[in-house]
Amino acid sequence: MLEFLKKGLKKTRDALKNRLGDLFVRGEINEEFYEELEEILISADVGVETTLMINARLREEIKNNKVKELEAAKALLKELIIGMMGGEEDVALSVPVSRPAVYLLLGVNGVGKTTTIAKMAYNFSLEKKKVLLAAGDTFRAAAIEQLEHWSGVVGAEVIKHQTGGDPSAVIFDAVSAAVSREADILLCDTAGRLHTKKNLIEEVKKIYRVMGKVIPEAPHESLLVLDATTGQNGIAQAKLFQEAIPITGIVLTKLDGTARGGIVIAIKELTGIPVKMIGVGEKKEDLHPFNPADFADALLA
Repeated sequence: MLEFLKKGLKKTRDALKNRLGDLFVRGEINEEFYEELEEILISADVGVETTLMINARLREEIKNNKVKELEAAKALLKELIIGMMGGEEDVALSVPVSRPAVYLLLGVNGVGKTTTIAKMAYNFSLEKKKVLLAAGDTFRAAAIEQLEHWSGVVGAEVIKHQTGGDPSAVIFDAVSAAVSREADILLCDTAGRLHTKKNLIEEVKKIYRVMGKVIPEAPHESLLVLDATTGQNGIAQAKLFQEAIPITGIVLTKLDGTARGGIVIAIKELTGIPVKMIGVGEKKEDLHPFNPADFADALLA
């Protein structure tokens, strides 16, 4: 996992390597140290608000622990970052006692939502799980066909209606089918764009309600897919979907395509939503569970 993250964070690490390396091997812990750290974190898209919070907490920890050595200060920074991103229980996918596990995936168009569903299906298939896919994005042209293509690749059946149909009806049928066919996993795709923001929010709310009519506890996870390359715009997207339903986790895609991977830290701190999975490539194997400790190690290595 650590090597996977180092590869995925290569652009971010390369951008930070010299600056962080210099900061933690020379000089002393003084005002210049904190000012430079602030600049470095903001350049990695940690965000101004989160960066100021990290710096304030680091100052306090260094003072309380009477830290003088730069290496010890770096260790404290790493622990702060790990703590801000949540513990193991926060980042693990929720798995219900009885099947099926129903996972609802949301996100605007272009973030890699359908591809993420395919990758999740592939990972579950490696565990010998019976997986169903729900083609709930009936709005976007070719969305159903895209999901069908991936279903053939990963060996999962698709529950679908015609393009332009009622997404909630698709999801209702899919949850019902998952129960009757004794599926282990149901992964539900949704639209990322409707005619207006209000339409999108109302559709998400409706889908959420419909799931609960079949399985009261469903969805067991509502996962928001964000594109890491969009940076702080992802925060705004998270807040938009949080208006509609409780978002339980984030899947961060295209982390390998940005030099500003610090957005991972900012997302959790500013939205309260833990990152649960990350994607670093287009292959079906390129989606992995998120591990805060490994992320901090890879980022600060």
